[in-house]
Amino acid sequence: MIEIRRIEGRRAWSKFVRFAIELYRGNPYYVPPIISMEVDTFDPTKNPAFQFCESAYFMAYRDGRAVGRIAGFVNRRANQKFATRVCRFCWADFIDDEEVSRALLDAVGEWGRGLGMDTIVGPLGPTDIDNEGCLVWGFDQLPTTANSYNAPYYSRHFESYGLTADATWFEYRMEVPDAVPEKHLRVAQVVLQRYGLRVFADTDAKHIARVWGHKLFHLMNEAYAQIYGFTELSEEQIDYYVNLYLPQVPLRLVRLVADADDNLIAFGISIPSLSRAQQKANGRLFPFGWYHMLSAMYRRGVSDTVDLLLMAVRPDYQGKGVNALLFTELIPEYIRWGFRYVETNAELTTNHAVQNQWTSFNAEHHKTRCTFKGAL
Repeated sequence: MIEIRRIEGRRAWSKFVRFAIELYRGNPYYVPPIISMEVDTFDPTKNPAFQFCESAYFMAYRDGRAVGRIAGFVNRRANQKFATRVCRFCWADFIDDEEVSRALLDAVGEWGRGLGMDTIVGPLGPTDIDNEGCLVWGFDQLPTTANSYNAPYYSRHFESYGLTADATWFEYRMEVPDAVPEKHLRVAQVVLQRYGLRVFADTDAKHIARVWGHKLFHLMNEAYAQIYGFTELSEEQIDYYVNLYLPQVPLRLVRLVADADDNLIAFGISIPSLSRAQQKANGRLFPFGWYHMLSAMYRRGVSDTVDLLLMAVRPDYQGKGVNALLFTELIPEYIRWGFRYVETNAELTTNHAVQNQWTSFNAEHHKTRCTFKGAL
């Protein structure tokens, strides 16, 4: 018999996070999150998303032993924007037993119905910055720093429960070229001259946070406005992400594009892959996890892969070659850092403009993710 317990509080959330780490112990492709950072994501006193999101966390037990976990979220802002009554589920991990997964999904569904929801969708975190999608192909690949891993049986469980595929994302891996492709050089030169743009790096973390930090995320709000499930970040969320991420990013792997009036029109943020470092840290920064993380982030040659963390182009400049401008500047940095591979994050299969970028590279589609949806 399965017992479902609703949990609350940082100590319980730590057990919630550690469940997945134990479930995947020894799996060469699973990347443990840093437990303290994951718990902060769930904490309403730290994560401003909970100004408009509600949440519930459940763990499943059999004979006193933890066998599964799941989180439920209601994003009121997203439901208002898309005129829906959706309850999201995420951080869903469980043993290969449909009695367990069914009990967990039932728990989130019952909670969602109690809040007036009529649809369940997931895996989908509280906001677009959080985890999205269940891995359905590419189980022999490491996830990027921003994504997660799951076993092949998850999608079978969701479908057995009666959920059907909703959105689908592809991920790509490509070799870092020996030089910037000639096509990119030509396009970049035309874009610079035609629109009077400048592309630049800012290597002062405090300066980029103060001058460009809010502009970055406001631009992301514009560029991502029509993307599946995306809701604009609030000023409180922007403050949170500026303070959380920008001081840690190697700024030499960041490029900004501005027009003649110094309006930000595009940016590209990439980071060395932290996946291997997080495996070594095994969920903890201390005593030695911080060393592995900092080495991967700042020491050249430690990681052979760079992750394309975030890229955005203002809507009125999309399709005009600005992405080529960004890569013309970033590729030489990748070469100097000694990266061999570039990994994209998840890209919606309907976003053809983004995927067409990779035709100039030796790109391999190596992972696919889906969300699943059903009526409550």
